[in-house]
Amino acid sequence: MSIEATARIVADRTGLPVLVGDGPLALRRTRATGAGSKVTLVGAMSAPLGGDRLAVEAEVCEGARLTVNSAAATIALPGPTAEHARYDVILKAGEGAVLHWLPEQLVAARGSLLHLRTRVELAPTARLVLREEQILGRHGEDPGTLVTRLTVHRAGRPLLDTELACGPGAPGGWDGPAVLAGHRAVGQLLVVDPAYEEKPLEPLLLGPTAALAPLAGPAVLVTAVATDARELRRLLDDALAVAAPDPHR
Repeated sequence: MSIEATARIVADRTGLPVLVGDGPLALRRTRATGAGSKVTLVGAMSAPLGGDRLAVEAEVCEGARLTVNSAAATIALPGPTAEHARYDVILKAGEGAVLHWLPEQLVAARGSLLHLRTRVELAPTARLVLREEQILGRHGEDPGTLVTRLTVHRAGRPLLDTELACGPGAPGGWDGPAVLAGHRAVGQLLVVDPAYEEKPLEPLLLGPTAALAPLAGPAVLVTAVATDARELRRLLDDALAVAAPDPHR
């Protein structure tokens, strides 16, 4: 049987007035290392499976700070039907708000079919650090099919809209030299900060498989591919030190 579940987080200057888990999406209030609130997403059961419809909604109110991470990797698995699973992430940050969205890796296990969509709405003075990491297959197995899309609006205007499809059934060439080039780990780091309006970063190669690119707005996007999850995390951690040297900004 397929599952439909939505977890919701609202953070304001007083704390977390809304913290509601649902189904396999359990939320835990955890200790933050700096100012603001921190929430850890804990998988309460195997999900997403084929046919599941999952969603996480997080809203950071004016002047508040929120960090969201996860306790472990999310593993997409085949389900009882051939229908794809869907996982929606909806993020909003108000004026002067700071949101760090830092989940663990998403693993597309063999036979899985998952559509992941992340939508972000930012006020003009909001700041964002967002990391997404996808691993194609568990160790020694073929990948599942994964379609991801990240859409970001700032001040009501488009800032970023990017999509990646990979695995069996994806358009041809996804594993070729123009896309993953045989790598099985892919990720991106998006940093949005009004400070870039006065001090923009320049395009920068971060090794042979990672690059930092400024966007048409106060933001930078780092994209990287790697042979495994550990190498990918190292690349993105190094990139964060360049793009946002002060993690508490």
